[in-house]
Amino acid sequence: MHVALNVTTLWIISLVVAYLLGSIPFGYILVRTAKHEDIRSTGSGNIGATNVARTGSKGLAIATLVLDALKGWLAVVIAQHLALHLGAFPVGYDVAAVAGLVAVIGHIFPVWLGFRGGKGVATALGVFFALMPLTALITVAVFALVFVFTRYVSLASMIAGIAFPILAIPSDGRHRLVVDLVYLAIPVLVILKHSGNIARLRSHTEPKFGKDKSA
Repeated sequence: MHVALNVTTLWIISLVVAYLLGSIPFGYILVRTAKHEDIRSTGSGNIGATNVARTGSKGLAIATLVLDALKGWLAVVIAQHLALHLGAFPVGYDVAAVAGLVAVIGHIFPVWLGFRGGKGVATALGVFFALMPLTALITVAVFALVFVFTRYVSLASMIAGIAFPILAIPSDGRHRLVVDLVYLAIPVLVILKHSGNIARLRSHTEPKFGKDKSA
């Protein structure tokens, strides 16, 4: 009974914390604080680092990228530490992975901005680094390679997202179904949020990074 209560407590606390962390709209907060502007009225209206860069501040864009990734990483790490503290370590990896997914959901649907947030790319990256850092590093390399050759942030993000589960699932020795499903679910969410970009890529109207501020 004690173990069951600990597991239940672990799930509840981890997922609530993960959502609240994920829903912190750092891009919105940084631009509002530093430039007294609403990032949602700039470019694509997205609150992520790419759109923050369109305000003309590379520093704010980098800070947004780092902070958005950090909240995904923290959501996983907090769940892992709670599992250890509550003596529920056998399910800790499952909880940590789902917490990462919930953090991404929080970023995409933040309660503070009427559930209209970003596309989840940076937060997903933070989650991937917390779960499988080496695979995440390779995923970053995939992103960089696609971006260098195409200059499309959206395309690079989606291909990198697809690459992660392809690399992670076979190499994760834990072979836990819940975790594998999270590895698949996060890229699916990211790709769904890029539906507009996909349509523009297909019609050859997607702007390349640095070329247009309206995408």
